[in-house]
Amino acid sequence: MKRQQIILIAGGVAALLCIYFLGQTVPAKKGTLASQNEAHTDSAATINTEALLSAAKKKLTSSQQAYITSLEASVVRGDVKTQQIRTYNQLATFWKDSARMFEPYAYYTAEVAKLENSEKSLTFAARLFLNNLRGVDEPSLKSWEASQAKELFEKALALNPANDSTKIGLGSCYIFGSTAANPTEIMQGIQQILEVARRDSTNMYAQLMLGIGGVVSGQLDKAVERLEKVVKAEPHNMEAVFMLAEANERKGDKANAIKWYEIGKRHVPNKEVVKEIEERIETLKK
Repeated sequence: MKRQQIILIAGGVAALLCIYFLGQTVPAKKGTLASQNEAHTDSAATINTEALLSAAKKKLTSSQQAYITSLEASVVRGDVKTQQIRTYNQLATFWKDSARMFEPYAYYTAEVAKLENSEKSLTFAARLFLNNLRGVDEPSLKSWEASQAKELFEKALALNPANDSTKIGLGSCYIFGSTAANPTEIMQGIQQILEVARRDSTNMYAQLMLGIGGVVSGQLDKAVERLEKVVKAEPHNMEAVFMLAEANERKGDKANAIKWYEIGKRHVPNKEVVKEIEERIETLKK
């Protein structure tokens, strides 16, 4: 088990954030299309949605393909929004529960949200993409999911421009949807979140995202400052604790890295993970 897996298990689902810059080491989820060449357009850096859905259908049984085709045809024939919403919901449910493929499920959930055009449904769909792309390693798929999330967050902000959580979510799309080789987009995301943090320094979600953004962009001193603020306000926020350990380790501050790994270790129930953290600590002591 490697360091990023320790953080993932110890910090819970939200710690998928860490995989972005640590490098993915866990197996790809069942049904991922990241390695499907047919889902790519002529540009290796982009994914075509229609091709992605087509590649997903090829993984289904013949009866499942027939079912999906019939649903898709009903959307084309239907000109009533309620009928379209119902059909897209059926497609989303199928891809989630029967096919167990994330990308088509999230796509059709987003289509429902766009038709409903409510802040709640738009932000729900946006966060589906945002939370998933944090664990995606393949650049073109990461970019596609980030683009989907950005569009949804932007639509939600148009309905409620004062929602700080939505602003932070949009900024996070730039941080996690780009690569370390593209600092401009990362900084764009950080600046959007900074707008919230400067107005409300007690917003710990903003502080956490800025801390993680600092690690991604290599601004380690700022990252440590932000993350320390989070763990002071939320001492049981294990994502912040392990990110702080990582940030200090990257700085070369072994003493503080060990300190935060030790603190985080106390809240990990899995003995195997605790053992891996202890091994990491011993390595830092050398």
